[in-house]
Amino acid sequence: MSLNACAALVERSDPDRFRATMAAPVAARRILFPIYAFNVEVTRAPWVTQEAMIAEMRLQWWRDALEEICAGGTVRKHEVVDALADVLDPEAAKTLDNLVAARRWDVYKDAFEDRSHLDEYIDATSGALMWTAARLLGDTNETGVRAFGYGVGVANLLRAIPDLEDRGRKPLVDGTSAGVKALAQDGLAALTRGVAPKAIKLSGFQAGPILRQAIADPSRVASGALGLGPLRQATRLARIALLG
Repeated sequence: MSLNACAALVERSDPDRFRATMAAPVAARRILFPIYAFNVEVTRAPWVTQEAMIAEMRLQWWRDALEEICAGGTVRKHEVVDALADVLDPEAAKTLDNLVAARRWDVYKDAFEDRSHLDEYIDATSGALMWTAARLLGDTNETGVRAFGYGVGVANLLRAIPDLEDRGRKPLVDGTSAGVKALAQDGLAALTRGVAPKAIKLSGFQAGPILRQAIADPSRVASGALGLGPLRQATRLARIALLG
């Protein structure tokens, strides 16, 4: 039931990843759904309240849960935690703890210090998520998977820009057209050189088109016009599922 609850949570809150995971091999879903459900919970934790202390407490709750999983003893009762405990090893729990720590940036309204800080955030969130899932599926190419995760993370960030700015955040180091284009180009380059199992590649099925759209017309970022229509999404997802 915990696995079903994780799948339902991802379906409600991250429909792209839900459809991508349903296109993955059945055996992979047992690992992917708990990890992606965890990501949903952690990603939204800073946004459910305007009180920074409460948001910090919510993130710390997940860090404590991961520490319990890492220790290998009794873990707190929670549908996502139960499912995570069945699939994570200590190394994965520590990697995901770093992901939670990186999400503290979302609590506050401070800008990234520089491009390196932004890149570290994307790697610690999207890169770490992809690498954890890939490693638990048997992959060993951390550099390749994290490069792929970085590209997907840039695409996801660019899609989220209008919402982040509406919430008073400063998500871009350089918000000019040239700066947006350069970030998208770096993301596409990382995505292109990235290597990941098919089950992981599926979760980034829109990333390439989104990055190309941002490169061709950076104004689409501010207007929230990035992404594929339903038919093109279905076609691209099917193509990756069949051909990788």
